[in-house]
Amino acid sequence: MALAALLGLFLLCLVASVPVAVALGLSSAAYLLIAGIPLVVIPQKFYAGIDVFVLLCIPGFILAGNLMNAGRITEAIVGFANALVGWIRGGLGLTNVAGSMLFAGISGTAVADAASIGAVMIPGMKKSGYPAGFAAALTAASSTIGPIIPPSVPMIIVGALAGISVGRMFLAGAVPGLLLGFGLMIVCYQLARRRGYPHQPWAGWRRLGRSFLGAAWALAMTALIIGGLMSGKVTPTETSIVASVYAFVVGVFIYRGLKLRDVPKVMIDSAISSAGILVLVGFANVFGWILASEQIPQMLAHSVLAITDNKYLVILIINLLLLFVGMFMETIAALIILFGPLLAVAQSVGIDPVHFATFAVLNLMIGLTTPPVGVCLFVCANIAKVPLGQVVRALVPFLLVNLFVLLLVSYVPALSLWLPNLVFGK
Repeated sequence: MALAALLGLFLLCLVASVPVAVALGLSSAAYLLIAGIPLVVIPQKFYAGIDVFVLLCIPGFILAGNLMNAGRITEAIVGFANALVGWIRGGLGLTNVAGSMLFAGISGTAVADAASIGAVMIPGMKKSGYPAGFAAALTAASSTIGPIIPPSVPMIIVGALAGISVGRMFLAGAVPGLLLGFGLMIVCYQLARRRGYPHQPWAGWRRLGRSFLGAAWALAMTALIIGGLMSGKVTPTETSIVASVYAFVVGVFIYRGLKLRDVPKVMIDSAISSAGILVLVGFANVFGWILASEQIPQMLAHSVLAITDNKYLVILIINLLLLFVGMFMETIAALIILFGPLLAVAQSVGIDPVHFATFAVLNLMIGLTTPPVGVCLFVCANIAKVPLGQVVRALVPFLLVNLFVLLLVSYVPALSLWLPNLVFGK
């Protein structure tokens, strides 16, 4: 009875578009009341969920990304990407993807990528003759690169959940992120050739050099983050603080786009975003504790293994489940609720935890671009001022690319394990 109330109320809240954190809290409270368990369990498990040292780097990376974005970083990155690939057929589309790949090393979240790059690229692509639906779909698809290429908020969550090194998780996403970007570029180029989309004349090496110098300080932030983690001399939390200080200095004194009067608003916005994530983590921990007490993870593992214990079929089942869940649930909530049980299933058939975590995150990132709850789709459709259905139709070839890369990462472990094993050892 109590378990039925938990799951029923949670699903009802999701259907009613109640925020996921609220849905988790209400359904957990209903379970405890029906089961006769004191409600004091909620604050206890809530605090235990967020009392994880590595989670401290989430506010730091969010603040760093917001400071860089407020300091005209997006324009500098897009300018360099445009000088690099804008002369190719469909150049603005390629610039869109390249800009997302470069911005991914700063933001760490797909929605931030979609909003920042989209605000610059979608109007520009429309003005140059690209269909609005195509521009929005490409921006949404490329925004999924953000949480794959380090730094990545979902990777931080996964590291905290499974006790996996966050540095190792960051490096595990680098190659899959590059595959996503290059795959989207290939499809964009083919579509541009077939449909006759425009391109710009080659502006010369001088402009390329100037645009690189203009974006160099922004691009150096990625090197700062990765270099710090690879050196082993700083923790992810310390790296996030260093990145925030660096973003402040670059935004105020070098790009001069960040004004001191804007800093309080940026900090408040970052605090609100961070608080939203941590509240979600806290309530999801309460929800997860209830599921664990009801032995749902064991039941799930038993159900999957009862179907098959073939490693490759298990990977396929997990992928289908996460793709389905990603269509309806927010990424971090889905990770916190499902990652532990599915990790147990994966390890039981010999799947490496880092490999599993990489394709699990990639699955849920693809969910951000699939209806009915594709947040990045909504953001890009709103910027492009087109109906959602038009964006979804244009998204199909890019979604197929993302799914192809997902299969590659799922079935070729070396794509996610080679770089972290090279740096940190096996």
